[in-house]
Amino acid sequence: MTEDQTVTRTETDSLGSVEIPFEAYWGIHTARALENFPISRRPISVYSDLVDALVIVKQAAARANAELGVLDPEKARFIDEACKLVRAGAFHDQFVVGVIQGGAGTSTNMNANEVLANIALELMGEAKGRYDLLHPLDDVNRSQSTNDVYPTAVKLAVGFGLNDLIAEHELLRASFAKKGLEFNDVLKIGRTQLQDAVPMTLGQEFHGFATTLGEDNARMTETVPLLWEINLGATAIGTGITADPRYAERARKHLLELTGFEYVTAPDLIEATSDAGVFMTVSGILKRSAIKLSKICNDLRLLSSGPQAGFGEINLPARQAGSSIMPGKVNPVIPEVVNQIAFSVAGADLTVTMAAEGGQLQLNAFEPVIAHSLLQSIAWLTQGCLTLRVNCVDGITANVDRLDRLVSTSVGVVTALTPYIGYSASSALAKTALLTGRNIADLVVEADLMTRERVTKLLSPARLSGLETITSTIPVISTVVSTDAEAVLNPGEPDLD
Repeated sequence: MTEDQTVTRTETDSLGSVEIPFEAYWGIHTARALENFPISRRPISVYSDLVDALVIVKQAAARANAELGVLDPEKARFIDEACKLVRAGAFHDQFVVGVIQGGAGTSTNMNANEVLANIALELMGEAKGRYDLLHPLDDVNRSQSTNDVYPTAVKLAVGFGLNDLIAEHELLRASFAKKGLEFNDVLKIGRTQLQDAVPMTLGQEFHGFATTLGEDNARMTETVPLLWEINLGATAIGTGITADPRYAERARKHLLELTGFEYVTAPDLIEATSDAGVFMTVSGILKRSAIKLSKICNDLRLLSSGPQAGFGEINLPARQAGSSIMPGKVNPVIPEVVNQIAFSVAGADLTVTMAAEGGQLQLNAFEPVIAHSLLQSIAWLTQGCLTLRVNCVDGITANVDRLDRLVSTSVGVVTALTPYIGYSASSALAKTALLTGRNIADLVVEADLMTRERVTKLLSPARLSGLETITSTIPVISTVVSTDAEAVLNPGEPDLD
């Protein structure tokens, strides 16, 4: 045999025989799937949580089958050991079928069965492909169907991923909260409809970001237990055909032991085998979290725009050159990538919705695209939260001098004086400030509307931002404005002579 010849083994199914690369741990069913579904160019191994979930289900099944006496204890032991190796990170590259596939996940289940069977055979000291000694379907898949294995594994995988996302999301929330404390005394002008509104602190703005993230974190946390209802033991359509009546409960207990999560068997296995409602719920929560995070990133991009001709209120960390033609330009690339993640998550939510609706009768054949959509959204959101925290939020600084200038000349400050000098005088004051660009406090004092001490107190950062509340009675407004004050507040057209 020459060096360029590939060593193969022959495997046979009801459709015929196929040559399998000898080094491959997958077999004929996987080989056919590779031919049939060259779609996504992404193997299921890109989602390590899904691989781990599949082998956990197989591990729980092997233990339950051994206890019930429907699987030889030695075979069960070798299958169990094979599962442990995969969970430790080995053989993930052997999970090669594409994430998008027809067959309701059958190819994924077959891939797992074949890989675990061949690992177990080698642990037994036998060659790969010796299925007369340990069979992918008769032994690894005993008491199971794709229709209960795959949905259960997807729920496990989504739950694992959600827990990781929740942890990273909480770190991001804490980072925004920390900035809220750091910027507690930094006064700025709030905006509504992109127009100047009333004063606030930069700390309040960042605290608001933290609060909205905290709300989404709570919603995600509440969703995780919904994934604990499983249909393992339902087999083909929910009737439990080919499985011992005691199997579902035994397998559930082993899942609990292997993961620590309180999985429960669905009370109606026929309904549970065809229902994809929980996946829509998870997808909706992911979309909510992504869109709200994207809105925050929009705000960060606006607040940091410039640095000379934009808002320029905060400075984002410079991460990379922003242009191949404009020297020195730096773009808000981290918020931008999170925006794009949110767009993808929103699109994935529609995909999940359509796939859930498309199921017929006793099975939803479209769970592969549901799994892919959810797992990708979770993975991207998790990494998005990480990079936003580490490469952006933690390094944000306030452009204090610019903020001070904007506040001192802002007509929004006048709103705080309205209860004391009246709406008419405040309107005139605002007009004068806009025409002249002068400091509001100076105009108030010059118009003899208040003393310097009084206006300074009323326009203090704490009072303007609401951090310090008014405890005394507001005096009755005087609507009489002196002639001198009128002259200050209404300077008229500038003298051109």
